[in-house]
Amino acid sequence: MGVSYQYFLYSSVFNAIVITFLGFLVFLKNRKDPVNRIFALFCLAIGEWAYTYILWPIATTAEATLLSFQLLHLGACFVSILYLHFVIRWLDLKNKFYRLILLVGYICSAYFALFTFSPAFISEMVPKFSMRFWAVPGMLYHYYLIMFFGFFIYSSYLLIKHYLKATGVKKVQIGVVLIGMVLTFLGGSTNYFLWYNINIPPYGNVLGASFVIFTAYAIVRYNLLNIKVIATESALLVMNFLLLFRAIVSSNNSDLIFNSIVLIGSFLLSILLLKSVKDEIKRREEVTDLVHSLEKANLRLQDLDRQKTEFLSIASHQLRTPLSIIKGYIELIHDGAYGKASRKLKNTLAKMDESNERLVKLVDEFLDVTRIEQGRTKFNFTENNICEIISSVVREIKEKMDENSVKVEWKPDHLKINLKLDEEKIRNVIFNFIDNAIKYGNGTKIKVLVNKENNGVNLRVQDNGMGFDKKDQASFFQKFYRGENVKGTNVTGTGLGLYVCRKFIETHSGQVWANSDGLGKGSEFGFWIPLKRKEDEIDIKGSKKLN
Repeated sequence: MGVSYQYFLYSSVFNAIVITFLGFLVFLKNRKDPVNRIFALFCLAIGEWAYTYILWPIATTAEATLLSFQLLHLGACFVSILYLHFVIRWLDLKNKFYRLILLVGYICSAYFALFTFSPAFISEMVPKFSMRFWAVPGMLYHYYLIMFFGFFIYSSYLLIKHYLKATGVKKVQIGVVLIGMVLTFLGGSTNYFLWYNINIPPYGNVLGASFVIFTAYAIVRYNLLNIKVIATESALLVMNFLLLFRAIVSSNNSDLIFNSIVLIGSFLLSILLLKSVKDEIKRREEVTDLVHSLEKANLRLQDLDRQKTEFLSIASHQLRTPLSIIKGYIELIHDGAYGKASRKLKNTLAKMDESNERLVKLVDEFLDVTRIEQGRTKFNFTENNICEIISSVVREIKEKMDENSVKVEWKPDHLKINLKLDEEKIRNVIFNFIDNAIKYGNGTKIKVLVNKENNGVNLRVQDNGMGFDKKDQASFFQKFYRGENVKGTNVTGTGLGLYVCRKFIETHSGQVWANSDGLGKGSEFGFWIPLKRKEDEIDIKGSKKLN
């Protein structure tokens, strides 16, 4: 046997062993998984080709060589369609088109496999390679090659298409498998040059194991097909078997004792290692499942939140109109448009108007929230003196302070702190902070403090009222949240006011906070906004639009 034939023999043996080993591992990992089963069948088809290819280098007659060529094509006929089937299932492609392709592919593969022993497939054997033999293609063989390379090219196209869209580990897995498969098919295709009298020997056969090697790398490095446990078990089994064999063939008692100790130690370490690998994989799978569950739950919550916002928007707009009409009729009746109103009726109308105003304010809060979350709130940033805005709010709210016997301590002392802000939005925030201090402070004094700090302006509203504990502190500015200590008071509160304040301040590139030393020890609500900002109009989502 010449050196070249030894090369063909050894490469065939190598291909056969490694492909069988990989297919066996994948199948044992999860026999019920269709992807694992198809991959194992694919390895079986390549293995059948590789094992029977061994016969060609050792065959010395035309009949023996013909038989080896006929047998190897039994597996080769199914290699490309099984590869396509594996790609389709692995990429989770599910529709009638792919099912139809697979059905046609398996029918064609079975058809060609049935004719492998017919002269229509291999017409004859002719001498090549110094009196060795090679096959001459029959009529059907040309169509077989069209099918073989057609399915391979289409499978590679699917992998490339999904590789361009994939991200993370999946992208790397697809890339590694694609490289291995291309090398395997290109190496195997060197068999076909001699079929058409192109004098190039099939030296690329050794590349037939490329797919296995690259797939094994993807399995070990990127957990492809999730067979790390089986691979670890197999490696430990082989290692311990070799140690056992070494102990059995020990030349003397000393070697026997030493080899036995090594075998026992290796066995115990193998158990610990295997347990560690299983625990690690189990934890990773649990974490992966948890991440997927959280992603699904988060998407569902986002969808529910969007639906809720849309409902609030629709409901609020529908409520705003009748409330405005009610307010108009109350004023008309009060002013005598429908006849002189008695004092008792006017008192009743005043109460109705007060209740209607509370509803209007509630609807306006809902509309503010929906506009914020839908990105429809517009901001108009102009140069303003924040101290004048605070003074204006204190004057506006004085009547309510007098009703609650509360004094607001605010000493502007002719301060002038100019900065670019949306006057209406900042005024809303300051009003909300002072109004909450009046309603929930339960004290007699409220302090409003303002100063420059960290290239910005701090505003603090402090009271000596009921205060709050730590569990409320982190949640006050969340939507619909009301502190545990105030749920029994001012039951008309919605928990939206501070949420809207936070959104307004964040759009000014600022921060809000709430502090308290504990229940009954007063509280402080405040915000910080920068002195300088870009000359842009910013919507509530942070996207920038030119003025």
